[in-house]
Amino acid sequence: MAAAILTVISFFILLCAAFAPSITPPSQDPWYDQPSNISDYAAGELIRSRSVPPQLVSLSSLQVNVSVKAVYQYLFRTTDGLGDAVASAVTLIEPCNSDPSKLVGYQAFYDSANVDCSPSYTLRADNKNLGFFSSGQNVSEDIPFIAAALNLGWWVFSTDYEGLKAEFTAGLQSGHAVLDSTRVVLDEGPSVGLSGNPQYVLWGYSGGALASTWAAELQPSYAPELKYAGVAVGGTTPNISAVLQTINNGSHAGLAFSGIYGQSKAFPNLTEWLDANLISSKSAQFYSIASGCLSQAASEGNGQDFYTYFKDGEASLYEAAPRSIFQWSGQMGIHGTPTAPLFVYKATGDEISAVADTDALVEKYCAAGARIEYHRDLVGNHETEAISGSASALEWISDRLNGKAVSSGCSTKNVSLSSLSNETAALLGEEMFTILETDLGGML
Repeated sequence: MAAAILTVISFFILLCAAFAPSITPPSQDPWYDQPSNISDYAAGELIRSRSVPPQLVSLSSLQVNVSVKAVYQYLFRTTDGLGDAVASAVTLIEPCNSDPSKLVGYQAFYDSANVDCSPSYTLRADNKNLGFFSSGQNVSEDIPFIAAALNLGWWVFSTDYEGLKAEFTAGLQSGHAVLDSTRVVLDEGPSVGLSGNPQYVLWGYSGGALASTWAAELQPSYAPELKYAGVAVGGTTPNISAVLQTINNGSHAGLAFSGIYGQSKAFPNLTEWLDANLISSKSAQFYSIASGCLSQAASEGNGQDFYTYFKDGEASLYEAAPRSIFQWSGQMGIHGTPTAPLFVYKATGDEISAVADTDALVEKYCAAGARIEYHRDLVGNHETEAISGSASALEWISDRLNGKAVSSGCSTKNVSLSSLSNETAALLGEEMFTILETDLGGML
């Protein structure tokens, strides 16, 4: 799918202003420094803020009219998987012709254990490596839908939910960061024009769905004051251990390297386990793959047998440290039940996370009283669903932001690409719908 989109997308559109000078990556930028007294801050409290040039990586060859008036960034206090106070960042984007009563928390699938691949850096134009958006690498499929939301006048915030250590796949860290970023945006946004009482939703696909689903699950206990109008998640990965098995030896195997590396950053005992169990002659290659941005990890890890990097092969992953951590911080459905309404979309042919795992998660949430509209797409896979499923998600989000009530209980519907409505196409705009048609080979 990335190849198809690459035929219609190029880079470096100017958004409401001239190009900015090259910017400093998070690993070298003192703005991201965590204060020594971080534990003195309340969860979701602002540490520092800045306004950055309103220039984002985007879609020049499509000439998408992305209207951006301002971009604000906030460093805030959140909580990691060990319960410790840590800092993270969030980017708030104001469109030129905005409706300040509507706010979308879009979690990008940056899927990397490298902090310099975080959205607060890679979404900005003229960053040094452009993360997973760079020329010659995979185009982020997030961008068309961030653009669609902005063109509808919705304010958008995108969280560096992996935190300053880039704890990829660490569910507790990711969920807490999304919740605390919502808090800081709601607190600080009104000073720059956001409504003091907006309708707000979460949205994410794949790694972005990981963060958004964990946020929805943790919200009743961690941030009960937050009242999301809805949470839309696609390509969900409810069980990281199962994902490792599914993607091994395949085109997505690189995610296994960065996934376990990200979890090790969250839990010191997993770092110790890695040091003890990696084959020494393969350690350098392991970390080369594991520390790349999404497309680098995908390229270097393509077709790799992840288990051959460990002394005891696959059996290593069943030892106490990885097994307990992947259950606690990598398995959804054990920390609570979402109270916000959910829209879940998943391709039955998903090659990263089996649809059966999402079926089971939805069933568990519903049995505990959740409100879920679940679309199982009978056509396509993890990559195509990122585009086709997100179109319906955008329509659902629009209804939530406009105050349309959701039905009680749960519903499951098998859909196909032909289920896309004319109304959805109108929301996306002609350019975005062209991406759908190009990507899906005329199946619409």
